[in-house]
Amino acid sequence: MKAKNRSIHTQIWFFFLLFSIFLLFFIWVIQVLFFDSYYEIHKTKELKDMAAKVKDGYGNADFYDFLDDLSYEEGICIDIEKNGYNAYRSFSFNRGCMIPGKVFYKNDFPESNEEVKAYKIDNPKFNNEILVYGVKLDTKTFAYVSASIEPLDSATVLLRKQFIIISLFALGLAVLVSYVLSKQISKPIEELSKKASNISQGDHQVAFSSDTNIREIQQLETSLNEMHGEFEKTEELRRDLMANVSHDLKTPLTMIRAYAEMVRDLTYKNKKKREENLNVIVEETERLSNLVDDILTLSSLQSESVELEDTTFSIHDMIVSTIQKYEVLLEKEGYHFHYEGKEVLVFADKKRTEQVIYNIINNAINYTGDDKNIYIRLLENKDTVRIEIEDTGKGISEEEKKHIWTKYYHSSKQHKRNRVGTGLGLAIVKNILDNYHLPYGIESKDKNGTIFYFELKKGNK
Repeated sequence: MKAKNRSIHTQIWFFFLLFSIFLLFFIWVIQVLFFDSYYEIHKTKELKDMAAKVKDGYGNADFYDFLDDLSYEEGICIDIEKNGYNAYRSFSFNRGCMIPGKVFYKNDFPESNEEVKAYKIDNPKFNNEILVYGVKLDTKTFAYVSASIEPLDSATVLLRKQFIIISLFALGLAVLVSYVLSKQISKPIEELSKKASNISQGDHQVAFSSDTNIREIQQLETSLNEMHGEFEKTEELRRDLMANVSHDLKTPLTMIRAYAEMVRDLTYKNKKKREENLNVIVEETERLSNLVDDILTLSSLQSESVELEDTTFSIHDMIVSTIQKYEVLLEKEGYHFHYEGKEVLVFADKKRTEQVIYNIINNAINYTGDDKNIYIRLLENKDTVRIEIEDTGKGISEEEKKHIWTKYYHSSKQHKRNRVGTGLGLAIVKNILDNYHLPYGIESKDKNGTIFYFELKKGNK
């Protein structure tokens, strides 16, 4: 059954310990199951090298003295057979030597044409197995180098007992080290987790930090601090959004109620006053309707449920037509539109493009300077057309540029009622242009006005 709700400290400690036990078990398996095989392979190679030395030394005057030294130093037995009789036997009588007086190492090797041969025989004296390596010295002389291939001497037994003690010590050390390491690794993560939990419980005055030199945890701290900063900004924008939406809903509703009561109680007999009051009610009702429409439009764009219909049309005619819709504003309140452009076709969604231009112009009207000038430029490039809309307001700082596309964001931090529009215009612009994957942006300097721009693909005639 899979363990649940284990702390990261327990989890890391468990896996460290499991790895240590597995490693010790693996060493034990190698020691118990493969040590004898490894010993035999090693001994075979060793006897082969000794047989080569015997063959190289054959014929020297001190040959038998050389064999005595070699046998003593290497702990092996050496027998020389000449003309079918034993001509030499080393004085080192260990478990790997033949019984004196019994030549039971002989087999078919002398009669064969082989130069060397390795084979095993049973030693009845010590009840063990001997590895014999035979080498032909000349046509009538053969050397036999032998040693036990069962590592059962006292040194081997001592090594195995020592290995048991070392294994028990290593296991205890593994438990301790894995505990310390798991604590060292898990402690900063547990601290970060606790602080994150505090945020979820409403404690936003938290800074993610821990005393660690682990790079990944340091990166996690940085990411969490950045996320916390963005969360604080989002939370602030959420509060602003709630306050601003409430303001934009409450103001027209209050005016509608006030003027409706005025008509009912005071001006219902005065035709002129009654019509003025009713006109205010209609205007505020339209403002509410526009606000609801913009909220629905923004919601549709953000959910990507709006299908864009690209067509070829004159962007020049669209801009001129849009400016004409502001004639009343131009006449009554003295706004001045300055347009520079010529006839050019673009390929885009006509309805959404008009909405983009309309919303950016509304933003310019709300934030232009006291001169009430608004500049609109149509710039033709090789494959694209760039539309610029400039106001003469106080400009937008670099920090505010990142938030200006957010619904209801106001650079002054004080929500005021827009002269035109609902406060959602730039958010709608951003979502339309993002859905189109079209370039757009802001160019602004402090107290020097702001240029909003976007680009469209050229259309074919």
